Amino acid sequence: MELLGVSSAQSLQCLSALLSTQQEEEEDGNCENVSVCAQLGPGHIGPQPKKVKETSSAYMKKNSKDIWSEEEVAEGAHFEDLADPRPQPEYEIILKQSVGTEDLFLGLSRKDPSSMCCEAMLVKIKLPDTKATDVILDVKEKFLDLRTPKYKLGLHLPHPIHSQEGRAQFFSSRGELEVTLLMKRPMDFINMQ
Repeated sequence: MELLGVSSAQSLQCLSALLSTQQEEEEDGNCENVSVCAQLGPGHIGPQPKKVKETSSAYMKKNSKDIWSEEEVAEGAHFEDLADPRPQPEYEIILKQSVGTEDLFLGLSRKDPSSMCCEAMLVKIKLPDTKATDVILDVKEKFLDLRTPKYKLGLHLPHPIHSQEGRAQFFSSRGELEVTLLMKRPMDFINMQ
């Protein structure tokens, strides 16, 4: 037993000497307050990481011959013209979902009022003093481009949509264009059942 006690005492003394010299090397000042000196944490274990020269990710090139990556160019950026003086019309985006009595009263289809259960997006664009024949509309997966002689609208959509499956209706009495777009969701087979 004594042999075990002696080796434990020697181990503790060696550990104490090791820690005290390490702390003296890291801090070149005198510490009277123990709480101020004991600021070592898990990040101090092991060798210190080398500082890497920071470079901007915009200038880093991948090992391909591409000039730009997809993240650098926003969809619809080629439609935005800063020199175009036409104003942007007022618009409103409304998310829609099809519900029946079994959804509303019984909750059988597990739909809720959140945007995850919406199937369509309605974009209402106010175009006063505009004819239906003057409207040029181009719809992409994440971008809606509308041009008239008086207005221009480049709208980044909040959700991806099916660009080929949509409907537009112009109400000349109100001077309003309503564009109904079906939303594209990767988890539709789970959310819409």
